[in-house]
Amino acid sequence: MTDTSAAPLPVPAELTAEHWDRACDHLVAKMLAELCFEYALAPVAEGPDRWRADVGGARYRFAGRRTTMDGWRVRPGTAVRTGPDGNDAPASPFALLRDLGEAGIVDPAVEAFTVGELNATLSADARLAVERVGAAELADLPYAALEGHQTGHPWIFANKGRVGFSARDRADFPPEARRPARLPWIAVHTSLAEYHGVSGLEAETLRSRELGAAVTARFTERLTAAGVRPEEYVWLPVHPWQWDEVVVPLFAAELAHRLIVPLGEAEDDYLPQQSIRTFTNLTRPDRFNVKLSLAILNTMVYRGIPTELCRAAPVSTGWVHALHARDAFLAERHRVILPGEVAAVAVRHPVLEDIPDAPYRHRQLLGALWREPVGERLDTGERARTLAALLHVDGEGRAFTAELVKRSGLDAESWTAALFGAVLPPILHLLYRYGVAFNPHGENAIVVYDAHDRPARLAVKDFVDDMKLLDTDLPEYAGLPDEALGVLMRFDARELTSSVVKSLFVGHFRYLAPLMDEHLGLPEERFWALARAEVDRYQAEFPELADRFALFDLLAPEFERVCLNRERLLGGGYHDRAERDAEFHLDAPAIPNPLLTTEETA
Repeated sequence: MTDTSAAPLPVPAELTAEHWDRACDHLVAKMLAELCFEYALAPVAEGPDRWRADVGGARYRFAGRRTTMDGWRVRPGTAVRTGPDGNDAPASPFALLRDLGEAGIVDPAVEAFTVGELNATLSADARLAVERVGAAELADLPYAALEGHQTGHPWIFANKGRVGFSARDRADFPPEARRPARLPWIAVHTSLAEYHGVSGLEAETLRSRELGAAVTARFTERLTAAGVRPEEYVWLPVHPWQWDEVVVPLFAAELAHRLIVPLGEAEDDYLPQQSIRTFTNLTRPDRFNVKLSLAILNTMVYRGIPTELCRAAPVSTGWVHALHARDAFLAERHRVILPGEVAAVAVRHPVLEDIPDAPYRHRQLLGALWREPVGERLDTGERARTLAALLHVDGEGRAFTAELVKRSGLDAESWTAALFGAVLPPILHLLYRYGVAFNPHGENAIVVYDAHDRPARLAVKDFVDDMKLLDTDLPEYAGLPDEALGVLMRFDARELTSSVVKSLFVGHFRYLAPLMDEHLGLPEERFWALARAEVDRYQAEFPELADRFALFDLLAPEFERVCLNRERLLGGGYHDRAERDAEFHLDAPAIPNPLLTTEETA
């Protein structure tokens, strides 16, 4: 008799004890290191590179070391938890989270919520551990393909929570899936949707450029067949998850009245970047990257696209590009690439957006941004990689940066000096000369390498979304359109300085310095001395900006310590950091500035 019973429910192949335990060892080491950095734990030395920390009635012992910037490195697989009953067991992320809850360091609602985020993060890490692609192979990958091998935010430990994704979504949509996808397009009536583009990039021009004549004609026919007037509609791609989870349920009335009309899939294949909702075109690399609304919670915020940003992005892009074009230091000497957000579509929900003070996640449900691709701006032989890639260590323990240094033919110090020479001068110039700060963290800052894998120049993306201006007008702001001035974030000088410090120094170099010490033998103090030399070199070249050097003081004795994980965990019941007061922060000792010498700090 034939067995007609259904097949068993599928379990993701990466969920094996070996992969899970390895992922847990690495994640709990990261949690301990970041909680020590954020002063949630107070480690006590027990011997050379051996530490203990007590929390919630439990004691943790681990191998690790202090690093510059008051950071920590904890060696995976060394953490042992001694419970209140005196029994020892390998430390786990969940036991540590529970101990933090017992100690009052975690809000109970957030603790329960974080369990899911940690599970999702561990599942994604287990998936990355399956292949263990080596650093040499990774160094040969193109930009878009390399994105699928990265491990995520180095600071936030629940960095792949992706709340809202099902198991099947996690298999299909994140970058580590490395699955090319075709994007569905929809048309939205102009009573709900608005298009904005840089000069010369009208909606029809964008459609022709991104879709081609045949697809444009096919989509137009579908609108006609639906009984509507095509000229009354704005077109945009939509993430398949967003269509199922947001558009169909929440825009049901608009679908019923054909104010939203599905058009079908476009023909190009795309790969998601580390941000998940930004896609690189594989079929036509000359076409734009596209960033889509994706209403999942990931690394502390929901990933929508606000209408105000859509209005400001093209005009802000035009202003930044004009600034770049007339500045020889940026455009000619350092040949900085600033891939702009050149077009945007925002779609308004007719009910939710009329609710006063509704949480932002209900008001950013549907939109798209088109960004210039970095690859089209590269010279022959050049290769682009995100700054984040430099922190990657492969499954065999080899650092990606060590592979690049080997290929370059330079010693570690010369290569690092080249890295700082590519990355720092443009960021300093934009801050000091123009009073403009970005968030040049590992995902947004892109290093361009020459044919020998030597750092050559910098690209910065997401500069409209993350761009900050001083809260008092500077002469350099003249010409910035009102649409942008009314939307762009305005802060005091300390906050603009902090955006560079937090994103680049604390959020990236704090990890890169010890990595280069361990894998390339470059002492951390020398790493920071090379960075300081680049700052000094810039300031010596532009003495007329002395008042700006004092205003945006990167050589202060210390920097504010931001506690990203503690702010999230002790969140008063909020799961979403952006829903709280923007000034919410936890008091913690300042971070000593590693750019200063011992004599300067004495």
